[in-house]
Amino acid sequence: MPPVPGAVPDPRLSAHPFRSRGARGPWGDRDFRRLWACQTASQVGEHATLVLLPLLAVVTLHVGPGELGVLRAVGQAPVLLLALFVGAWVDGWRTRTVMMTADAGRALLLIVVAAGCLVGGLDGPSLPVLYALAFAVGALSVYFDVAYQASAVRLVAPDRLTRSNAALEGSRSAAQIGGPALGGALVSLGTAPVALGSAALFFAGSYLSARSMRRTEPVPGAAGGKRAAGRPVRVGRRIAEGVRLVVGDGSLRTVCLASAAFQFFLAATMTVYLLFLPRELGLSGSTVGLVLAATGPGALAGSLLAARLPARLGHGPVLVGAAAIGDGALLAVPALHGSGTATIAVLVLVNLVFGAFGQLVNVTVMGIRQAVTPHAMQGRVAATITCLGMGLTPFGSLLGGFLGLEWGLRAGLLAAAAGMMLSPLLMLLSPLARLGRTLPPRSVSPAAAAGTDPR
Repeated sequence: MPPVPGAVPDPRLSAHPFRSRGARGPWGDRDFRRLWACQTASQVGEHATLVLLPLLAVVTLHVGPGELGVLRAVGQAPVLLLALFVGAWVDGWRTRTVMMTADAGRALLLIVVAAGCLVGGLDGPSLPVLYALAFAVGALSVYFDVAYQASAVRLVAPDRLTRSNAALEGSRSAAQIGGPALGGALVSLGTAPVALGSAALFFAGSYLSARSMRRTEPVPGAAGGKRAAGRPVRVGRRIAEGVRLVVGDGSLRTVCLASAAFQFFLAATMTVYLLFLPRELGLSGSTVGLVLAATGPGALAGSLLAARLPARLGHGPVLVGAAAIGDGALLAVPALHGSGTATIAVLVLVNLVFGAFGQLVNVTVMGIRQAVTPHAMQGRVAATITCLGMGLTPFGSLLGGFLGLEWGLRAGLLAAAAGMMLSPLLMLLSPLARLGRTLPPRSVSPAAAAGTDPR
């Protein structure tokens, strides 16, 4: 990320682990490559599991819209319940340790359930087991997602952060669609134990990548890298500092509100979408996977655009325009009929557009958030926005199940997709729309301003 004119230099930059690496940038650093490999494998496993579990319920248990909505809501509930605590907690720990623990836990959970199905001779896990598995995997995913975002800020110099974010967000966005495509393919081509065990391999690979990272990671707020022995961490105070910063900053506040609107209606849309494609259009599991996978190449294109467009056209115009185009593309899906070549081609095009412009929004938003957030509060701010922004997704999934059940799949999908347009509208009416080619300077953390330990 280019330096902000007029910003006060951060004395920590002179000792930053990447500062001496010159023009090679983050890709010239072995630990960043391992962080990227760790995050990529974990995100593929996470998003494959997010679709794998609901599809197992649809295929093996033949659940309806209401039960599917509840299952998705249970898997998303940890974001609302845990994100604020996790953000405050991660700011006082080394992110490598958190990522390793989360990946090991998710891999173990999936393997245990897969082994239980094999031993019991079952086609798949029961609905109560799926509920428990979805909640546990979702909880560990909250820990990993907050940790990897904080890890990038701690390990990457600010002038390399934009390219690092583009790489990390590129793999995350590709995984958001490539993962579901993989989940759909696993359900279609293999048994439930094979599908669950295959997803576990990605978490195991992520664990090994994180374990191979060698650089000693600085922990913000720990003087000299040491913890304050015998002093309890004031979790409530740290959570409150993160919430106050997000609520008090116009840009962060809008990011949170727009994210909440997007994630709420996206959860509703995906709940109906996963039923609409096979039941209304008659697509097979492998074709559903192909359609969802189409967003992957779009996300990669969006990553390339995100590295250049905001600096050329302005962050505000790019953010609002990309959100409107990407979200608006989904409005075309309810108009489709049948499972012919034309229908599949339109679905692929819609997902390409959604992936490209959605990724452009993701990278731009992350750059804005990191630019205005103090180093010592990156975890808390990320967790606050995650909690308040994504905390409504369980209710969105329930809404999607209700719309599909009461209005029908086609009308329900149209209503949910139309609701997604609230997100670009909120950004258009906010200070975000006026952001130019350069970003505002990073603010000072409340704890630093008061001369206190941020923990």
